[in-house]
Amino acid sequence: MTTPEAKSDSGQRLMLLDTASMYFRAFYGVPDSMRAPDGTPVNAVRGLMDFISRLVNDYRPTHLACCWDNDWRPQWRVDLIPSYKAHRVVAERPGDAVDIEEVPDPLGQQVPIILDVLAAYGIAVVGADHMEADDVIGTLATGAGMPVDVVTGDRDLFQLVDDEAEVRILYIARGVSRHERVTNAVVREKYGIDAHQYADFATLRGDASDGLPGVAGVGDKTAATLLNRFREIPAIIAAAHDPDSDMGPGPRGKVKAAADYLAVAPQVVAVVRDLDLGNPDLTLPRTPARPDRVLELDERWDLGSSAVRLVQALQG
Repeated sequence: MTTPEAKSDSGQRLMLLDTASMYFRAFYGVPDSMRAPDGTPVNAVRGLMDFISRLVNDYRPTHLACCWDNDWRPQWRVDLIPSYKAHRVVAERPGDAVDIEEVPDPLGQQVPIILDVLAAYGIAVVGADHMEADDVIGTLATGAGMPVDVVTGDRDLFQLVDDEAEVRILYIARGVSRHERVTNAVVREKYGIDAHQYADFATLRGDASDGLPGVAGVGDKTAATLLNRFREIPAIIAAAHDPDSDMGPGPRGKVKAAADYLAVAPQVVAVVRDLDLGNPDLTLPRTPARPDRVLELDERWDLGSSAVRLVQALQG
């Protein structure tokens, strides 16, 4: 179990939640026997509430945002790489050309409840049209002016790690209670590159979970070697076309053969950091914004101890 840092920090701290990553984990990790009086499953709802309570208790953020996938598979990314997340979609109806994310029905019906609960507590939900939660997180984390903890099970966000700006990842792949604090040293130890190179690293080696083919024949080791030698993809491409560079014939041929892919993939993999999100108030409330609504939702959905814990976590 990760030991939380001391809670004596008197400064501001922003926590950004990759919300879908967390409620998917809650759905699969909390028994589906947890149901409302009318039989509606609420395991994802209560699991997410408990995750937030634990993280708030452990890290005491002054600001928090539940970052939202307004579009989990943006068309502009698909236009650049058609295979992007293609394996995660199903036809909306047989023969229908419209693709939707394959979400289990018992989870899909809980998402509106999650939004109702977050609104009742006054916890900010931030999304952007045609953008993924990753892009919202990237924008809010960049230039935040305070330390930032990004909670996610998605390695793509390792590219945001910035020790100087005090941006780190709380990586929940092994569970929220066993999360890992990812700094540049952790990225360097795991992959042999610096965090700011992670997007290029993922581009070169590919990522099956996102439908990114990568450069054929280039795996983790070769990708890290190229990035340590040439620093970034534009320089790697330039070296591949420079007969006087010290790039070996093997990697040179592979990079040249992947010219079309490398012309578009970096834009797909890179998290957008400059969205116009307006000026959302991310201040974490000390008490629920709408206590009567919290009681109403508790009664309707039987949120029980999860509702109590979240109130207590906000109060600190």
